[in-house]
Amino acid sequence: MKFTKTLSAITAVSILLIYTSTLTSSPLFRLCNEGTEDIVDYAKYGEFTDMGTPEYHYRIINPDKLSNASGEGIYPNKTVLNDPDYKRLTKDKKLEGSPWDYVAGPDYKVNFYKWASIPVDDGTKLFFTALALKEAGLYRHAIKAYYAIIVHFPKDTCWSKDGSFVWYIGPAAMNEIINLTRSHPELGIELLDAKIAVINGDDADLGNDQVIVNPGKLQHFSPESRNIPKYDLNMTAIKQHRGSGKVRFIQYSNLAWQLLVDDKIFFIRGVTYTPSPVGLSPKNTSLNNWMTYDSDKNGILDIPYETWIDLNKNSKKDASEEVIGDFQLLKNMGCNTIRIFYDETIDKKILRDMHDNYGIHVAMCNFIGAYTVGSGASWEKGTDYTDPSQKQRMKENVTKMINEHKNESYMLMWILGNENNLPADYTGINATRTNAAKYPEEYAIFLNDTAKMIHELDPNHPVAVGNLETKHLDYYAKYAPEIDALGINSYRGKDGFGRLWQEVRDTFDRPIFLKEFGCDAYYENKGEDEDSQAIYHKNCWEDIYYNRAGWWGEGNSIGGIVFEWLDEWWKDNQAGDSSFKHQTASQCDMAFPDGRSHEEWFGVCSQGNGSKSPFLRQLRKTYYLYKKMWNNA
Repeated sequence: MKFTKTLSAITAVSILLIYTSTLTSSPLFRLCNEGTEDIVDYAKYGEFTDMGTPEYHYRIINPDKLSNASGEGIYPNKTVLNDPDYKRLTKDKKLEGSPWDYVAGPDYKVNFYKWASIPVDDGTKLFFTALALKEAGLYRHAIKAYYAIIVHFPKDTCWSKDGSFVWYIGPAAMNEIINLTRSHPELGIELLDAKIAVINGDDADLGNDQVIVNPGKLQHFSPESRNIPKYDLNMTAIKQHRGSGKVRFIQYSNLAWQLLVDDKIFFIRGVTYTPSPVGLSPKNTSLNNWMTYDSDKNGILDIPYETWIDLNKNSKKDASEEVIGDFQLLKNMGCNTIRIFYDETIDKKILRDMHDNYGIHVAMCNFIGAYTVGSGASWEKGTDYTDPSQKQRMKENVTKMINEHKNESYMLMWILGNENNLPADYTGINATRTNAAKYPEEYAIFLNDTAKMIHELDPNHPVAVGNLETKHLDYYAKYAPEIDALGINSYRGKDGFGRLWQEVRDTFDRPIFLKEFGCDAYYENKGEDEDSQAIYHKNCWEDIYYNRAGWWGEGNSIGGIVFEWLDEWWKDNQAGDSSFKHQTASQCDMAFPDGRSHEEWFGVCSQGNGSKSPFLRQLRKTYYLYKKMWNNA
């Protein structure tokens, strides 16, 4: 249970649910009682006390009028029991059994009536009632239901069906409202000044938590206003500069951030680039840097220059399918940045060509002990950020990286770590094997010392931390002021990132880029599913773009890096040898369309049946989606 609450603060709600991939264009059913108010004015029916503190409370003074304003399914309204559809479904025995059986079911109408009618007036009931409304396309009523949670039950928690994890309902409801109001501007509803912060929420002890609540308010706006920028940045004063060299950040007086490269605005349109030939694996040390492969011995590197598009997806190279190369495919996609991991085999000539001829920069990541890389720690014990000798080895490795690449034209920024703050006792497939979560203060101090060293060695490129979600930002704010930006790995679900932008603004005000986000292209017991992957990516990128400087979000987004370019067939290979297959078994619960993660299917490109690896590329719908979005941005 040590990991449960930490997980819940990230994606537990999404993990609990199996999200559908269908965007509902019109409501799938009608409510009998929608309430008298589109946006409930709670101040008319009760009293707010201690807003913005752990003692927050809302006391209902006139329950009958509040019930009438709210409508069925929304606390304290109980008219759902008189709804003819509810009575019919009850008579037909369509609502029997556990309410958990009505979370992922495809009949959202039945789900709604089940959850809205169970005899418990708490946040859990209201959350899943709201979820059914959302998935059925009743967005206005769903927003009312989610907001009722923030007003009445912001501190409630919910255990999963199997009791394996617990999560806070209030922050999850706020995420849903933010995503819904952003993705549906036609509703003309926005949430202002709301805040829910869980103090001490990273451990498994609910008893030491404090939940600070300010419900803010819902209000109307003109949908047309979202078609134009909120701020004219040319007329907005600059508050601060971070860095003064080739690549730097500026923050405006409205707290928006922008990344500048050679004094020009640069929005990261990135891809995690770790293409691996089928049959090779780091598990048996056979997988080398992609810059080294020339399997046909023609003097031309296979992956950057000799890949080709399998247009008809027959896993054969037909005469009409010309060689194009990954670099050109990335350029065509609109990619301006790749994320790679530092090692001593990097060929700078290849990266120079990629930048000079294809316009692509490099965000270079140093693991600083993730997976024990660079620390010299054993896998069993993991990297220890209280060990002076390990810290020294990691800093020496970083110094080598900086000195090798700091003067290269392709460099955009340095990234320290890759989810190093994942709890050390997490044993899942992506366990990073560090004690950063156990010693967050020591880890933050080490980050600060390393970032300061980098700034001294290279004043031209900023330093970001590669973080898992928004964990430990309070430690960075206190102990790591040298960090210039936050690179966040986040997989919150198909609707975007919700409160993430506000969480960073409130805790450690730095520019944000999503260092990893994405979705696999495989659906459990169904097969390859390009449509769901593309919808997931579309919604996430729209959220990233919506929160850029000058627009209507928080203004602290500087872009994102898609995970990932190409399916990696080695990730679930148990044999550790060349007997590779494209594994379809899932590894863990995740906030993906089928509720599961298939680690070998994250690419925006497929390798087909693997017989023509590393040359073949089958471009998924997600590739073409980004090609359209990024080239028209």
